Amino acid sequence: MLYDKIQEALKYLHSKIDFSPKFGIILGTGLGGLTKEIDIVKAINYSEIPHFPQSTVKGHQGKLIFGYIREIPIVAMSGRFHFYEGYSMEEATFGVRVLKFLKIEKLFISNISGSVNPKMEAGDIVILRDHINFQGDNPLIGSNDERLGPRFPDMLHIYDKDLIQMGIDIAKANNIPIHTGVYLALQGPSLETPAEYKMIHTLGADLVGMSTVPEVIVAKHMSLPVFVLSVVSNKSFPIEEIKETTIEAAIAVANAAEPKMSLIVTEMISKLN
Repeated sequence: MLYDKIQEALKYLHSKIDFSPKFGIILGTGLGGLTKEIDIVKAINYSEIPHFPQSTVKGHQGKLIFGYIREIPIVAMSGRFHFYEGYSMEEATFGVRVLKFLKIEKLFISNISGSVNPKMEAGDIVILRDHINFQGDNPLIGSNDERLGPRFPDMLHIYDKDLIQMGIDIAKANNIPIHTGVYLALQGPSLETPAEYKMIHTLGADLVGMSTVPEVIVAKHMSLPVFVLSVVSNKSFPIEEIKETTIEAAIAVANAAEPKMSLIVTEMISKLN
């Protein structure tokens, strides 16, 4: 059972480190630079943790990092798991479950995305305010364990409004241009066709990507407040402005924006503490 797997992972982690993180962070593609802000106490490879999947995507270290940001205890997943890697939704979100049982109070998530909003350019930072799940699956499908959360969690306030406003205020105070937007998640790993970009724009999304939504759904299932930052890696609308892109180019754009994202997250953690 999922609950038992979580407990086995926790037992192993507790045998390796006596640490009580207050906040959790999931670092996405090209955004692992935030680890520079962490006073690391211990880093544990995913391969060592029972039932943890292995991250196979370029730019993902595949480590669970315990440490401090401005003397505040945190735990960070340096690398996430994706549906397109062949993992089930349960496997892809297992790390979020473990973070919750490590008793974090809030979860910060980062990703990169394509923009289908003409006003959002490559390199821009966007705070997610909502999402559309087009991945064709849901991490809550199957029997429900009430020890993890309710059968039918409400998704009205899935992205914490207070955290969103705090992120906006911190960005403005530091002269960082910021947007809020709706993120649509597809399976991947292929990038979208021009017709698909047009469809996504028509549906009302601002961004498109291949991650995050399953993690956020699971966090909401466990009543864990979530804040998500997305870095636009490529502009995909209007159609005539689309250019071919590569994972290397996407990582380069994310790396350039990473210091601003790191500042927002570290300032938020400091204020929340």
